[in-house]
Amino acid sequence: MSSAMGMRVVVTGATGNVGTSVVRALSEDPEVASVLGLARRIPDWSPPKTDWAAVDLASERSDLVERFTGADAVVHLAWAFQPTHDPAATWRTNVLGSMRVFEAVAAAGVPALVHASSVGAYSPGPKDEAVDESWPTHGWPDAAYCREKAYLERALDTFERDRPETRVVRMRPAFLFQRESASEQRRIFGGRFLPGPLARPELLPFLPDIPGLRVQALHTDDAANAYRLALRSDVRGAFNLAADPPVDARLLGEMFDARPVRLPRTAARSAIAAAWGLHLLPASPHLFDAVLRLPLMDCTRAHTELGWQPQHTAPEVLEEFLLGLKEGAGARTEPMRGRKVG
Repeated sequence: MSSAMGMRVVVTGATGNVGTSVVRALSEDPEVASVLGLARRIPDWSPPKTDWAAVDLASERSDLVERFTGADAVVHLAWAFQPTHDPAATWRTNVLGSMRVFEAVAAAGVPALVHASSVGAYSPGPKDEAVDESWPTHGWPDAAYCREKAYLERALDTFERDRPETRVVRMRPAFLFQRESASEQRRIFGGRFLPGPLARPELLPFLPDIPGLRVQALHTDDAANAYRLALRSDVRGAFNLAADPPVDARLLGEMFDARPVRLPRTAARSAIAAAWGLHLLPASPHLFDAVLRLPLMDCTRAHTELGWQPQHTAPEVLEEFLLGLKEGAGARTEPMRGRKVG
């Protein structure tokens, strides 16, 4: 396991939304001796005990075995959400790139692999009760994001069967936010030209109440703490991660002092599909379909086996994120750079 000097941890996707929080949490942990952050572009950011290396997981020439050799654990977070109009491109990065990570973990003899799965890996489920980690993970097949997350769940099933000596942990978080991710997530899901300052409660006299639109949220710092706790223990398997309460039109209406108005699924989806078809909106209607069907998650296992508790409620997470949208907030990494419009 870890040396007397502490753990050596490699983090892929270390400059993204979750990656920045994970790197920061690990750099502050006295049981971690060093962190190697892998990203396509080395950032202008130097947390304690952290080194950087430029790696593109989509490239077959990436020498991951060399990067992983001597590590006590690999935390695999790297993920590409776009281009949504070219699912083959995201498949190359997300699925084939992840398979290279898994293969390199095995070849380098890394004792532990902590993989970022997602609520998006789950098959359609209930919105009025929470499911545990035994719920099927076949995703929503029309949405590339869910399809890719579900495929990697099956790949890890095989990996665990063939490599029982490697401790594998699968984190399945809810939708993840932080103030510094606001600009990045606006570009990914709303488009480069959606003005962040428009995210003001006073501009929302009513909220669309769409059947099935009830989801969970989580602060990236709380997710990062779960990753840190998993590295410091000997747990295996999957862990649901989410904050309370679930987010729906009623909760948002209370937060924004706006009146929920029922909107049929078909009307909302048609508008999203039209905007996506015209390349005005990066988020696809297939992902919208998936969100309406995602189950709510029971996080009891994370509470009891990891000793994990989120420090931010869902309304606090959303309020912080909306403030970041208005301010054009960002961080000192390329994916997280802050810009209000364009």
